[in-house]
Amino acid sequence: MGDVWAWVLFFFTLIALVVMIVFQLMCLADLEFDYINPYDTASRINAVVLPEFITQGVLCLLFLVTGHWAMSLLSIPYLYYNVRLYLRREHLIDVTEIFNLLNWEKKQRLFKLGYIILLLFMCLFWLIYNALEDDE
Repeated sequence: MGDVWAWVLFFFTLIALVVMIVFQLMCLADLEFDYINPYDTASRINAVVLPEFITQGVLCLLFLVTGHWAMSLLSIPYLYYNVRLYLRREHLIDVTEIFNLLNWEKKQRLFKLGYIILLLFMCLFWLIYNALEDDE
């Protein structure tokens, strides 16, 4: 039963990541349609970037600690990308360059969203599989 609770924790952590990335995409879309100014967009997105990175790092660590090696290996490329962005200091959005990089920032976040949704479906599969296995 403990494995089912671990998968539930993983599932809700991935949902939190999806919410953070969708929020960033919504801010970029609002900027594109001129509903919000660049300063507010950059400050809103920059406020959630580090929590997103930390949440994904904790998720990868939880996969390792609980012994789910396959899911850990699948989440390592995303973690590596986030660490690389952070170390190069490219993780925050610059207010003065936001319009020039708008399409790139949207593509980057859409790719992240697709990757997290893939992990989410795999996590949901293992959650259901373990719940049915414990039920027998």
